[in-house]
Amino acid sequence: MRWESGVGSRESGVAGRRQAAGGRGRAAGRRASASPPPRIGGPGGRFLGLVCLALGVALLAACGNNMRAQPRYRPLDQSSFFADGQSARPIPPDTVSRGQLQTDQARYTGMVDGTPVAALPVPLTRQLLQRGEERFDIYCAPCHGRAGDGQGMIVQRGFPAPPSFHTDRLRAAPIGHFYDVITNGYGVMYSYADRVSPDDRWAIAAYIRALQLSQHADVNDLTPAERSKLEGK
Repeated sequence: MRWESGVGSRESGVAGRRQAAGGRGRAAGRRASASPPPRIGGPGGRFLGLVCLALGVALLAACGNNMRAQPRYRPLDQSSFFADGQSARPIPPDTVSRGQLQTDQARYTGMVDGTPVAALPVPLTRQLLQRGEERFDIYCAPCHGRAGDGQGMIVQRGFPAPPSFHTDRLRAAPIGHFYDVITNGYGVMYSYADRVSPDDRWAIAAYIRALQLSQHADVNDLTPAERSKLEGK
């Protein structure tokens, strides 16, 4: 009985080893049937090597020094190409900067044929006067005073006093005069053209007119209702 069981165990062990060997053989057969990767020395490997070499050569050629070391002038260098020997070239006549085509002579110079304009060349609105008051208080009031009487804080500290806007001469001056003074300066006052835009210059000029009117208003210009309110009736 013990002998029969031993024989059966040996037979089952042999069968298991045969089955395992058959599985390994089939797996090896499948691996053998798969295409092996190209070797570096084979045709595919040589082609891949040539492609990599070509890419490397192209990259090295792109790293040349030609663009960085191309001929150029440094600012204000001497030039042997131009007749005047200067590399910095003058601006051609009638050149206009982008966005600076200012064809409205009255609006952008305050002048027409060399004469200051008498009328405001932009619409007179409440917003324009409010903007003018704001710009006036920033740029003009330190010298001219907030009332335009020429007694600003800078004057009180020793700076020469500008004329009052309420003198007969400036009350009679055309509005273009104030625009021109803001643009080009006058006397000890320097130009504010790089600080105040053209439209803001007109806003300030319009506000100066409002200041002048505030000190020299004629009661006859008021309506009966406004006159009664002023007189407290």
